[in-house]
Amino acid sequence: MSQGPRSGLAAVSAALLAMSRHLEVRDVLKTIVASARELLDARYAALGVPDDHGGFAQFVVDGISEEQWKAIGPLPRQHGILAAMLHQARPERLADVRKDPRFEGWPAAHPELSDFLGLPIRDGDEIIGALFLANKLHPLEGHLPGAKPDGGCGFTEEDEELLAILAQHAAIALTNARLYERSRELTIAEERSRLAHELHDAVSQKLFSLRLTAQAAATLVDRDPTRAKGELQQVAALAAEATDELRAAVVELRPAALDEDGLVATLRDQAKVLDRAHHARVTFASHGVRALPAAQEEALLRVAQEALHNALRHSGAEHVGITLDRRGGGAVLRVTDDGSGFDPRTVRRAGRHLGLVSMRDRASGVGGGLSVESAPGKGTTVEMEVPGG
Repeated sequence: MSQGPRSGLAAVSAALLAMSRHLEVRDVLKTIVASARELLDARYAALGVPDDHGGFAQFVVDGISEEQWKAIGPLPRQHGILAAMLHQARPERLADVRKDPRFEGWPAAHPELSDFLGLPIRDGDEIIGALFLANKLHPLEGHLPGAKPDGGCGFTEEDEELLAILAQHAAIALTNARLYERSRELTIAEERSRLAHELHDAVSQKLFSLRLTAQAAATLVDRDPTRAKGELQQVAALAAEATDELRAAVVELRPAALDEDGLVATLRDQAKVLDRAHHARVTFASHGVRALPAAQEEALLRVAQEALHNALRHSGAEHVGITLDRRGGGAVLRVTDDGSGFDPRTVRRAGRHLGLVSMRDRASGVGGGLSVESAPGKGTTVEMEVPGG
């Protein structure tokens, strides 16, 4: 490596910190590959996550353009040197990968690789990936990338030791990212299950009432047209209520466009839809809020949805207001209604029926806090604050 001890340590520290900042698996993989290539002065780097069918579930590269990557074609299979690292689970350091007897060639658009360093990424006894570097960049004047002044591999034993340290931390970062994504999947499944119960309890009951009322109207059409007209008016009212329930459920089921639109725009859009779907007036206002970490934005959105659900379904409110304001480097969300309210001291009963425990868990999960102010006949205010990054 061309770096001195102090600058080299700083580079390693920066690479490890960069890996730990990301929660999405794809982002973690990209950061690992870019960090490894920069840290070890390689022209090319790649990381493959194997699947169970002899191929790779994910394969991330660094050092080539998007056009080059597309021209190369499908993801590689587990063969040759790649298979050796995945199945024999040992590092590989080669002076010229093309001369190794296990080399089986590559597609026409693939860059020419010479010296090569690769090793598996382990999580305990499981191999969860393989990290590859190729074409060491030599700072010596007159030597081209991949040229070896001593005729051996451009990557040194020191490089291999450093990559092994990076791979250990990569395993931790990748495992954490997988756990995070799994927890999000479970959360989504739980929310869909809750919505299914809501649909069953609310919409299906209204539809059952609608059916009975329609049957009653049918029997009264000939002998009592006036009463039949009244029953049909009730059918129309029940149908409208069922429609409102379905619209509200669709708002919650629809994936939130946080990545594309951000939290402010997403909350504004949901307020507009809910305002049309319910008799209560639903408003939204925001002041000075900047983009927040993805996990915080998602938690704020879900708490807002839960608080809105409570206010619109249970409180009988005439007005529900949502505000999102900047506070320091973070933000504070408030959902306020003028409905029937409740006694917060009955926390167990309220938590069970109003999702307060879930909202508090979401807030604490992103380093924030949640408070609820309410009293019978005085409405309710749910406030969630998240700190700055």
